[in-house]
Amino acid sequence: MTRRALSALAAVAVLAAACSSEEPASGREPTSTPAPDATAGIDAALAPFYGQTLEWETCRDEFECATARVPLDYDTPDGEVIELALLRAPATGDDRIGSLLVNPGGPGGSGVDYATSTVVNDAVRERYDIVGFDPRGVGESTPIDCLSDADLDEFVSADGSPDDAGEVMLLQAQSAGLADGCATDAAAMLPHIGTSDVARDMDVLRAALGDDRLNYLGKSYGTYIGAIYADQFPERVGRVVLDGAIDPGLTGTELALGQAEGFEAALNSYLDYCLDGEECPLGRIETEARSTLANLLDVIDATPLPTGDESRPLTQGLAIRGIALPLYLTPDEGYPVLSLALDDALSGDGAALQTLADLYLFRNPDGTYDGNLNEAIYAVNCLDRPHSASIADIEAATAEFEAASPIFGPFLAWDELTCVEWPVPPATESARVSASGAAPIVVVGTTGDPATPYEWAESLASQLESGVLVSYEGSVHTAYREGSECVDDAVDTFLLDGTAPDDDLRCT
Repeated sequence: MTRRALSALAAVAVLAAACSSEEPASGREPTSTPAPDATAGIDAALAPFYGQTLEWETCRDEFECATARVPLDYDTPDGEVIELALLRAPATGDDRIGSLLVNPGGPGGSGVDYATSTVVNDAVRERYDIVGFDPRGVGESTPIDCLSDADLDEFVSADGSPDDAGEVMLLQAQSAGLADGCATDAAAMLPHIGTSDVARDMDVLRAALGDDRLNYLGKSYGTYIGAIYADQFPERVGRVVLDGAIDPGLTGTELALGQAEGFEAALNSYLDYCLDGEECPLGRIETEARSTLANLLDVIDATPLPTGDESRPLTQGLAIRGIALPLYLTPDEGYPVLSLALDDALSGDGAALQTLADLYLFRNPDGTYDGNLNEAIYAVNCLDRPHSASIADIEAATAEFEAASPIFGPFLAWDELTCVEWPVPPATESARVSASGAAPIVVVGTTGDPATPYEWAESLASQLESGVLVSYEGSVHTAYREGSECVDDAVDTFLLDGTAPDDDLRCT
C-alpha cells in the first residue's frame, strides 16, 4: 500500500466508526436529572422506571454518563431489570430546548460512542443535550456475547455464498454456532431484544431526561426505532428526524433484496467513477470491469489472498465486506480507496481489502472487536421481521437476488440462514406504521443510498400520517451532515424551531 492509500484508509476508519472531530463540552458540572412533568398517563406498574433519577458522572474526560433501569419484559415490570448505558454532551449554549436522543444504526451500533462525535451542526449543538444510548443487548447495555473473538473471526470469514451442498452445510454449521452461542449466553434477553422493546425503553429515557416529548435523530436502523416509537407513542413525538430510512413494512427477505438492489446501484456509481478515470484497475469498459470483479471474487473463493498475516487470508466473504464499506461513503471519500484496494487485490495482495473489511466489522488489529454489533445485528433482525423458514426457501430466492446484484445478491440471500437457525421465533407480520396523531416527522432519503434504498424512505414517509419526505440526490448512506446545505438547513430548522420542511423537498 502507498502512503496515500494508507492515509485514505485512516480517513475511512474515522468515518466508518462515526468518530469525527469532537467538540468540547460546556464544562457544566454533572447533575441529577429528575423527570417531574414527563410521566403523565404512564402505567402505574412502570412508574418507578419512568420516574427514576439519572445520576450523571463525568466520563471520557468531557462528557457525562449515566445508567438507566428498564424492565427486561414490559409485560412483567416487577421481574428482571436490565441497565442501559447513556452518554450526554450537554448543550453548549444557554437557550436549551431539551435532550436530543441519537442512534447511529446497526442494529448493534453504539449510541454512546456516537454521541461523542459531531452528530449535529453547531447551532443544534448549542441548544440540545445530545444523548446517546446503547440499545438493550448492545455495547454497554446488558450486552449479549455469543462468540469468542476467534470464533467470530471464523464466522465472518465463512463462505457466505455456498456453491454446493457441502458448502451449504458448512455455512449452516457456522450459523447454528452463532445461534447456539446467543442462546447459551443470553437466553432471557433474546425474546426481548427487538425494536419494539427498544422503542419502549426510549420512552422511559425520554421521561427520565425530563422531556414531555421525544426529540430524536435516528440514522439507518435508528430510523426503524424512531418509526416504531412514533407508532407506539404518537402523542409523545416531538422533533423527530429519520435519516436513511428503513421500511417497517418489509419482511426480512424483502429487506435483504432491497439492500441487494441498493448495493448494486452504488456499485454502478463506483464503476462509472472508475471507468471515467484514467487508470481504473477493473478495465476500460463496463462489461470488462464487471467481469474482472466477478473473476477476482471467484479466485478469492477458490484460494484466499495473502494479507501479511498467515492466519488471516482474505476470504471471499471478507472481500465482499471490504468492497461494500467504501460504497457507504461519499464518492470522494470512498471510491479512491476502493480502487486502490482492488488494484492491490488484482495483484495478489489482499491486505487493503482485509483492512476495509475489518473496519466494516469494527475489528481491531489485535483481534478484538469494538462492541458486539456483529452478534446483536442477528439477534434483533431475526426477531423483528418474518424470515425465510428453511434452506429451501433461501435456495428458491437466490436467483432473484443474483438478478438484483450478481456481486452482493448471493451473500444477502444466504445471510438469512442464521435466522433459519435462530432459537427464538420471529415476528409473524411486518410492522407497518402510521403514528396517527403524531407531530410532523421528517424522513430523509438519499437516491443512491446503498444500504437503505431511497424507495424505503418514500414508503416510510407515506406510511406515517405526518411524514415529511426530504430527498437528497447523492450516493452516500444517510444525508444529514454529508455535504448538502439544503438537507442540513431543513433538518436544523426543524430541530431548532419545529418548522418542518415542505413535503418532497429535493436537495442536491
